[in-house]
Amino acid sequence: MTSIAKPPVRHPSSRTNDLGLTIRDYEGAMSTLCAGCGHDSVTAAIVQAGWELNLEPHRVGKMSGIGCSSKTTAYFMKQSHGFNSVHGRMPSVTSGASAANRGLTYIGVSGDGDSLSIGLGQLSHAIRRNVNMLYMLENNGVYGLTKGQFSASADVGSKSKKGEANEQSPIDPVLLALTLGATFVARSFSGDKKQLVPIIKAGLAHKGFAIIDVISPCVSFNDHEGSTKSYAFTREHEVEAVHADFVPLQREITVGDTDEEVRTVVMHDGAAVRLRSTAAEYDPTNRESAYAHVRACQARGEIATGLLFVDENGRDMHDYLRTPQTALVDLPFEKLCPGKSALDKLMDRYR
Repeated sequence: MTSIAKPPVRHPSSRTNDLGLTIRDYEGAMSTLCAGCGHDSVTAAIVQAGWELNLEPHRVGKMSGIGCSSKTTAYFMKQSHGFNSVHGRMPSVTSGASAANRGLTYIGVSGDGDSLSIGLGQLSHAIRRNVNMLYMLENNGVYGLTKGQFSASADVGSKSKKGEANEQSPIDPVLLALTLGATFVARSFSGDKKQLVPIIKAGLAHKGFAIIDVISPCVSFNDHEGSTKSYAFTREHEVEAVHADFVPLQREITVGDTDEEVRTVVMHDGAAVRLRSTAAEYDPTNRESAYAHVRACQARGEIATGLLFVDENGRDMHDYLRTPQTALVDLPFEKLCPGKSALDKLMDRYR
């Protein structure tokens, strides 16, 4: 009997893209986020998108502020440039970096607290300027680093780990971006990699400001009454050697591969969210209909997901400012510092 040799099966991590890089080359440090955190799923989607797009990691600028979400930049593309800014100031730092070096691909990662509270003004002006960047907003409705207070995106009626209900109306980043004139607006769920990866790829390829609001569950506040993994149960049954909080081990929440328009996802605390994907006939080039679609979903208790709006003819910050093609970082010293006589002539023009 003649045996037929089968070709070796290559593990996905050993496959290379057009640059000769494996998907491992787009990964970063080991995550220190809570087990099951939705932010790690977002990281995996960014890694996959970067690999598929053949991004050169050393030509990527990773920008972030402060918060659980802002740690994400450490977990992908370890060969890239990175900058953690002051809380809420990532958009202006990225604007400055882009002004100095327009040749990099900028990926900003922020959270609902970093973006919609202290950083709301910064986010608004980055949208106005149409800064050429991908803005990933990891949205979980709480301040994770400071033990779960409501963020500005918390829904009315949602309960904190202490059982208190939120009574303030939320800021919807998608509606905000549409109102302020963003040229690329999308929303997805951290556990829906099939939808999220293509949206990230589209955002990276877009010229201008591309914001993706990602619903990303926080596992640290799975603290409902009766749970044997709650904070209260643990404190009642432990002998405390040192003061520390307990975060139960949880699995990442994912959604199944289905063509259903509306999918119900059960969170760690038993609550459910309903995600509605855009229909095949949906027109993402109409800003007014996009706004109406998001509001209609809200009225039904649903969260609109998918590519909601895109303007492929928008001008970015460099177009508005008429900056030269040569980046500031590439200009010689003599051009950047022309000397006292040249500066005196310039000042004379303003006298």
